[in-house]
Parts: sequence; C-alpha cells; structure tokens
Amino acid sequence: MKASAFTIATLLAVANQSAIAAELDLAITNLTQGIHFTPLLVTAHDSEDKLFEVATEASSALQAMAEGGNITELMAQATAAGSDMAANPAGGLLAPSSSTMATLMTTDGNDYLSVTAMLLPTNDGFVGLDSWKVPTEAGTYTVYLNAYDAGTEHNNELVVDGSGAPGTPGIPAAPGGDAGTGGAGLTSTDSNINVHIHPGTLGDDDLTAGNSDLSNTVHRWLNPVAKLTVTVK
Repeated sequence: MKASAFTIATLLAVANQSAIAAELDLAITNLTQGIHFTPLLVTAHDSEDKLFEVATEASSALQAMAEGGNITELMAQATAAGSDMAANPAGGLLAPSSSTMATLMTTDGNDYLSVTAMLLPTNDGFVGLDSWKVPTEAGTYTVYLNAYDAGTEHNNELVVDGSGAPGTPGIPAAPGGDAGTGGAGLTSTDSNINVHIHPGTLGDDDLTAGNSDLSNTVHRWLNPVAKLTVTVK
C-alpha cells in the first residue's frame, strides 16, 4: 500500500521539528553553604559529545576544568562538535546560595544538556550534569546536580598557591577567605582514577594546623550541590 501524500507530508513535518531551534531558559542555583562554583559551562549537544562521562578517565580538557576551573578546552571541544553553549553565565564565581540565569538556543539535534564547573575549595571536584535529555514538551523542569571527582588528583585538602595547573597537587583557592593554613595533608586511600561521585570534603576544626586546610563546619557538603531549572519554550 502506498503512503498518502498527507502521511508523507506529516512525517516530513515531524522530522523537521527535531531540527527546529528550541529556546531554553536556565536557572542554576548553588545549594552549598560554603562552596563557590568556578565559571559554569552549559552545553546542548548530540548523543556523542560529552563534557564528561562517569566511570571513564577524565580528558585533559575536563582535568583543566576540575583542577583549575579553566573551561577554555571544554569550550573548544564543544565548538568543534557543533554544540550550543552558555559559558560563564554568572560572569565569574557563583557564590554559595546564589543563582545565575542563561538563555540557550538548541539546534541541529542538540537535544542533550550537560553542565560543569569546578567546586572551590576542592582538589578536583566539580558540579556536573551528563547528557540530560531535553524534553520536547514545553514546560518547566527541575534537575538536581551532584558533585563529581575527576579522579586526577588526590584530595589532600591543602590550599596551595599555583596549584590550579593540571598535575600540580593542591586546592588553588578558597574564595570565601575562610580556609586555614599549615595543614599536614590528608592521606588518601582513594585509588579510583576514573570520574566518580565525589566523597565530599572532611576538613577539621584547626585552621592553623591539623590535617586539612578546610573547615569541617564551613566546607562540608553533601549531594546534591546544585539545582538546575530548565524552561522549555
């Protein structure tokens, strides 16, 4: 039986809808009490292009972001893959309990959403969303985001100037100015070199010595660490 002209036209119209731009309004909220997010990167991409993938080794681009907050390489990767992106919507750090907004136009089958940003102060922790399927129906959707460990550096919880470069151990900064000094460093038994859920920071109550430069009352956190609200128009 031959398909009618109406049926063919309908199928073509449905196929073309997937290539029509979708407008997304995004709101990202930092849910922690003492952790800052470095410049955020939000991408809309196809099923192949991933900013990160759990249970695999971090790329050099992800390592640069997770250890030093540098999203330049991830942006270049997204551009080369034809992804749409909203880079650094907060115009810098996103402070605890603060929110930022962005509008993102998605095209050409870029119907998956991903998010990354380093958590400060951590060694190689980052907030992440990996390939969330954007709904086709207009509406407002809420997604809670976990923190991940890039697996590229031991979590010694020591704040060390200049340590934001990949492969240089230490936490590059504590933006809240509420970290200590003189820590001896935590002995890590974590041998997982793949991207995995972050175990969280321990800290201690001695900001002039002890094992950690982080405070066990200010810098402790649990997942989820962020809330993403997506309005599909």
